Formats: sequence, C-alpha cells, structure tokens
Amino acid sequence: MGYLGMDVGSMTMNDWLGVYFASIVFIAMVYVYFMVFRPANKDKFESMRSMALDDEEHFHVGEK
Repeated sequence: MGYLGMDVGSMTMNDWLGVYFASIVFIAMVYVYFMVFRPANKDKFESMRSMALDDEEHFHVGEK
C-alpha cells in the first residue's frame, strides 16, 4: 500500500489546493451525472433539447 500512499507532511499549499479542487470537481460531476441521468428529469431536459438551435428571436445588435 506504500505505492499509493501520500506523504501528507511534505505537501505544499498548492498540493492541498489541488486535492481540494479535485474533490470539489468530483462531487460536482457526480451531482450533475445524477441530475442528468435521473428519469424524473427527462421531460425537463427534453424540453430544452433544441434550445441552442432555436433562432426565432433575432437580436438586432448594431445592424444597419
């Protein structure tokens, strides 16, 4: 088990920040996967399926 162990005493602040952010990202990804693949949310996500392709509203930004 020594191969997978870590020397906590010699870890710098950057090492601890990396562990912290990696843990937060892992927890966030598990939450998002649970939310997306949950059958109860299927209708909610299916209704937004083509949101990026909808161009019914045209925004006039500096057009002449």
